[in-house]
Amino acid sequence: MYFSKWRSKPSEAAKGLIATAMGRSPADIVIKNGNLINVNTREIEENVDVAIKHDRIALVGDARDSMGSETLVIDASGSYIAPGLIDAHMHIESSMITPTQFARAVLPNGTTTVFVDPHEIGNVSGLYGIRYMVEESIPLPLKVFFTLPSCIPALPEFETPGAEFGPKEIELALR
Repeated sequence: MYFSKWRSKPSEAAKGLIATAMGRSPADIVIKNGNLINVNTREIEENVDVAIKHDRIALVGDARDSMGSETLVIDASGSYIAPGLIDAHMHIESSMITPTQFARAVLPNGTTTVFVDPHEIGNVSGLYGIRYMVEESIPLPLKVFFTLPSCIPALPEFETPGAEFGPKEIELALR
């Protein structure tokens, strides 16, 4: 399966997505003839194509005009195409595996995006641990968005963590 090593920024991807959607530029991948699960209308739409440019969906519908000689065409006849699931709050480190192994576990089951609170690794390893989680997540096909804990430890009077940080460290991390 094709995944780009680095996800593109929306501003960088916009021109290519528009050109592909309009049939002016070929898609990288076209998934053809799938049964699309439309979560908005609660319908199954038969024989739908999905055109992908770089690492983003450019078109859902008839992708004949978006195919070129280099386009990877996947026949999804008899299969279902569903939007990815989003986990809006989770802690990868609670799974006791790395972000890479976490992605291997959740992507095949439909989760494509997670919003991560790295509070626990921050408690143990501080900003070093949080940086490790962020850097390992960058090249993954799983979209990982990080929040920053407001302080570590959460309850200074009751916890004895391996690290501590507050506003100065948060400012540094946000840079």
